[in-house]
Amino acid sequence: MTAKPTGRLDGRIAVVTGASRGIGRAVALRYAAEGAHVVALARTVGALEELDDEIAKTGGSATLVPVDLEDLDKLDALGPSLYQRFGRADVFVANAGALGTLGPLAHHPPKDWATTFTVNVHANWRLIRSLEPALRMSDAGRAIFVTSGAARRNTAYWGAYAASKAALESLALTWAAELAHTKIRVNLLSPGPTRTRMRAAAFPGEDPATLKTPESIADMFVDLATPDCTRHGETLMAQIA
Repeated sequence: MTAKPTGRLDGRIAVVTGASRGIGRAVALRYAAEGAHVVALARTVGALEELDDEIAKTGGSATLVPVDLEDLDKLDALGPSLYQRFGRADVFVANAGALGTLGPLAHHPPKDWATTFTVNVHANWRLIRSLEPALRMSDAGRAIFVTSGAARRNTAYWGAYAASKAALESLALTWAAELAHTKIRVNLLSPGPTRTRMRAAAFPGEDPATLKTPESIADMFVDLATPDCTRHGETLMAQIA
């Protein structure tokens, strides 16, 4: 059961990638309910507008950024734009991800392999470069990277996704080490089996009713985004609220 809003993110500027559906949408709505201004990134304009409508109904506010994370050069402008408008960024949720091809490594189409790494790794590195100056201007910058147990299980046929998530974890934890003596806190969060479109694509025969909903884990994203969060450089498993 999701906790009632308590204003724990009042006035925070929160960037959420993949915000138009699934976990990203649930986090964006939860952050807005907690008082954050949500900077929502996603490819689909219509879905972003629907998210904006839902946020507005609860009295929240959002800035919509329609962007394909494969368009890396456009990501470079995000941090400077946030600094110009808000003077800072307080929260960065790196949620968007690509599943890629499930199959033998030797049979992966090179284009699909490249796309998986671009979305899961390279885009997040570009966002780190873009957002770090703005996060440093916050009194308590927070970054949360969505990872997966696949990064450590080494399961057959999950090569592109698993390898890219392992690279993401190394990227995030290296950044955390570099920021150890700053006000920024960086953590990884593994949602586990969750009722999302990506999960359905990976496990088409699975009954979605047996899985937890994105909304049920949104509170943990709030916990990691608050100024009083002291966790840093950790990889956490999502717990149902």
